[in-house]
Amino acid sequence: MSEFIAKSHNVTKLVYHLVCPIKYRRDVISDKVEYTIFRTCQTLSKNHELYFIEVGTDVNHVHFLIQTVPTYSPTELVKIIKINIAKAIFKYNPEVKRYLWDGEFWTAGYFMETVSVKATESVIADYVRNQGNKLYRPVSTHGIRQS
Repeated sequence: MSEFIAKSHNVTKLVYHLVCPIKYRRDVISDKVEYTIFRTCQTLSKNHELYFIEVGTDVNHVHFLIQTVPTYSPTELVKIIKINIAKAIFKYNPEVKRYLWDGEFWTAGYFMETVSVKATESVIADYVRNQGNKLYRPVSTHGIRQS
């Protein structure tokens, strides 16, 4: 589960859902490739401030639930993950290259969304819309400090 990450000047809880399809939507994720993906995620967690809350694979795409710090933009986060996992797969599972004509593991595209554990977009929108309204009492602030 995600947690607040405290740094010297900020506290954050940034969680993303990332979906990365395999190039040409090829069915190349075997048990061996899946193991390589999981091991690479563990390494990335140690070397970067990336925390893989969940990793789920299908035969032709991978879902990641990731928490990180604001040092990385969403685009940088995707690059770090895709480049490192592709390198590891081609190193430890060279047979995968037979199915991918140009030697790229991932498609150029991806799906990414932010995830909130406690507050929905409508709750936050309502909270922001009513800033400065002394009579406003949010139904659920979920960790948002009220003065």
